[in-house]
Amino acid sequence: MIRYWKKDGASLSAVDGPGKGVWVDVRNASRADLDTLERDYKLLPEHLQDLLDTDERSRIEKEDDYTMIILRLPMYDPSFEVEYYTAPVGIILLKDRVLTVCAGDSEVLQDLAMGRVKNLSMDNKSAFVLHVLGRAAIVYLRYLKDLNRRTAAVERELQRSVKNNELVQLLAISNSLVFFTTSLRSDELVLEKLQKSGIVRFKEDENELLEDVVTDFRQAIDMSNIYSAILSGMMDAYASIISNNLNIVMKRLTIVSIVLLIPTFIASLYGMNVHLPYMEERGVFFWILGACAVSALASAFLLRDKKRRPRKALMAPTAGGIVLPRP
Repeated sequence: MIRYWKKDGASLSAVDGPGKGVWVDVRNASRADLDTLERDYKLLPEHLQDLLDTDERSRIEKEDDYTMIILRLPMYDPSFEVEYYTAPVGIILLKDRVLTVCAGDSEVLQDLAMGRVKNLSMDNKSAFVLHVLGRAAIVYLRYLKDLNRRTAAVERELQRSVKNNELVQLLAISNSLVFFTTSLRSDELVLEKLQKSGIVRFKEDENELLEDVVTDFRQAIDMSNIYSAILSGMMDAYASIISNNLNIVMKRLTIVSIVLLIPTFIASLYGMNVHLPYMEERGVFFWILGACAVSALASAFLLRDKKRRPRKALMAPTAGGIVLPRP
């Protein structure tokens, strides 16, 4: 869907068609929308097709008539298995207007269209790019905090009982963090290239905004790395707990099998249709039951858990009067 926005005082207002100083906002782009952009603005079809590729990396493309900057912006969709992910968004800078093309609908673009970004200008293309990057960093930080809160909630549930549902949620959060970390690094590389290459010329009064954007991106990268490391350690710990619980269950089952092995052998031996000792004696049935019980108790006693009591440290006096534990 193609929308047109123009600056109207401190906010943006929708207009009917393109013009000078108009932001052409294309979200949930369809094949017909791309054909319209290709026809009206002479954009290369391969560039537009790249924006529909969910795995497209961030980069800068410089052509004679326009400059295209591809960024990966954070997305949220509760209908997906991995709710937090990233998608490519193209910022196309023409001589008299700005285009953004996205296969989905990012909260970053929503904030721009709703006028939540201060001092947004369509005429100043360098400032527009910085505002998009700055808002992207803010949304990244917000989503990372949401993921951290979800991780803490799942961890509290896992402390009560280890269930598959909670482990699946941790896996989805881990996938989101991987998407965010990779996209943040590629966006940071684009930001560094914009600083050094001069493809987009930033004015002197925009240097402070540029430094703020760089700081926010570095903070988001650090947070993503920290949360990924914490989550990885947590999943390894719960995997060890699950493995340890399985070993305990298997040990108990093995002990039960061994305890019942000797009584089963005795009962099987006296169940054969051959002449056996003491088979004519009175009360031999109760003798056999007693032998089975004694053997089971003996096996259980030999296979019991021998917990070691903590030994007291031997204290050895020193010449200075300080008591140290003996090795």
